[in-house]
Amino acid sequence: MRYCVALICLFFSVTAFSQQKQAQERLIQFSGIITDIDSTNVIPYVTITNLSAKSKRVGADYRGYFTFIVNPGDTILFTAIGYKKFSTVIPERTPDSKYTIMVKLKANVIDLPSVRVFPWATTEEFTREFLSMKLADDDMAIAKKNLSRASITGMIQTLPRDGQEISSQNYRYNFDRMINKNMVQTNPLLNPFAWGKLMQQIFDGDKKRNEN
Repeated sequence: MRYCVALICLFFSVTAFSQQKQAQERLIQFSGIITDIDSTNVIPYVTITNLSAKSKRVGADYRGYFTFIVNPGDTILFTAIGYKKFSTVIPERTPDSKYTIMVKLKANVIDLPSVRVFPWATTEEFTREFLSMKLADDDMAIAKKNLSRASITGMIQTLPRDGQEISSQNYRYNFDRMINKNMVQTNPLLNPFAWGKLMQQIFDGDKKRNEN
């Protein structure tokens, strides 16, 4: 009886070992495309590692496509810079010698602490620059400078006239021409009183010089 039980156990062990060996020796063409899980854009040059075959590595092409030979039950790891790792196991039973998969990797977002760069190499240099720094004027000081007489005079001399100012000046000019159009302007050279006044100023000046 014991011999029968031992023979039955040995038979089942040999059968299981042979099935496992056949499964390991079976080859499968493993193919697929690697994309981003959020944008569905292909991820090129992803590293693919077969952890069950002494960490054998292959790489996807620039289109995110890969294809290589695996065995049933192999564990495949996908890694890429900026993405989280993804692993999958080849099924033990497949209908044929080909197995295709769509691999979707999730971006690995890492929040780095903010770094503020200062232009000073040492604390002493910062202290020296801070003590020699000229403080900017506040709003009140800036307003007083803009409304000062010198600032307004400079703006009057440099800024061009606007349309309202030109229109007002033309209006005054036309008004003066209308008021004075009937007035006859005399020539001062033909005025005898003006000549007499001029001669009198000359005689008075000669008299003062003679007295001095």
